[in-house]
Amino acid sequence: MQSDLTESKQPYMPLLLIAPFFLWGTAMVAMKGTAPHTTPLFMAGVRLLPAGFMVLAAASILGKPQPQGWKAWLWITLFGLVDGTLFQGFLAEGLARTGAGLGSVMIDSQPLAVALMARFLFGEQIGLWGWLGLGFGVMGISLLGLPHGWIVGILHGEVPIAQGINFLEQLFQSGEWLMLMAALSMAIGTVMVRYVCQHADPIAATGWHMVIGGIPLFAGSATWESQQWVNLTGLDGLALAYSTIFGSAIAYALFFFFATTGNLTSFSSLTFLTPVFALLFGNLYLNEVLNPVQWVGVSLTLVSIYLINQRDRLLEKFRQPLDLEQPAIQPSVQSAVQTARVEAESEVSG
Repeated sequence: MQSDLTESKQPYMPLLLIAPFFLWGTAMVAMKGTAPHTTPLFMAGVRLLPAGFMVLAAASILGKPQPQGWKAWLWITLFGLVDGTLFQGFLAEGLARTGAGLGSVMIDSQPLAVALMARFLFGEQIGLWGWLGLGFGVMGISLLGLPHGWIVGILHGEVPIAQGINFLEQLFQSGEWLMLMAALSMAIGTVMVRYVCQHADPIAATGWHMVIGGIPLFAGSATWESQQWVNLTGLDGLALAYSTIFGSAIAYALFFFFATTGNLTSFSSLTFLTPVFALLFGNLYLNEVLNPVQWVGVSLTLVSIYLINQRDRLLEKFRQPLDLEQPAIQPSVQSAVQTARVEAESEVSG
């Protein structure tokens, strides 16, 4: 799919392919700037539910059919709970504990999970370069997700679990691991969208999954949170509006439209652009700075996603020299065989 779309004769098609990831990256920065003045679940609900109604309005204007039948609604509901409620919930909670740029890197590691699931569910090939990319990804995510003290201890031969540290509690207090849970939720949602679109129009399904996914977020906010909007400023309102309209409604519609056709792994791997935008704008507007270990983790993760994304092109690039050498080698092999035959026949006749 990626090659089909990027090679389209439409000059704006590459911009449309990149747009969801630019919007997601900048929306992360906008949400991070707003997070200290509101609560996570409320912010997640504001980003999701209104955007869903916007997408549904667009679907109605475009004349898209509404979902029909219990299978369509079942898949949309599951899709909404996983890719809506869980993804946005983990994202908002994790964003309160980590930076926008670093959190974006963790979330956009989801192509690693997509590659594995697409391999077993849809038969999409990973190949040598893809597996190499997955290996780099595991190392990069480990450097980003594990607490810094653990990494230092492991390098000195110390095992944190052996010291009686509560393993899971420490991990899930980490914003990076909450972001990783968000990434896993999004990866499952990215794979689920193909099943959803077998029973419903992609745009209408996207809108309904956002509405359905947003309802539990507001319910959770009403139950467990307070003073959700008391401290919000006018600038916070603009940031939330940007995250809702551009970071959700437009970005989701574009992403799941492109994800419904072609190579799912390759398109989802373009998300390596999202953390680049988030790191850039996070540094410019929020003064976020990574430590050396985190930079190594970010670099390995971006390299891994690049290898997964470009694995087909890399394979062709390294295969071409072999193809060019093949005609030159083949005649020499045939000549050697013919020479051996002549010598053998002469020995027999002699």
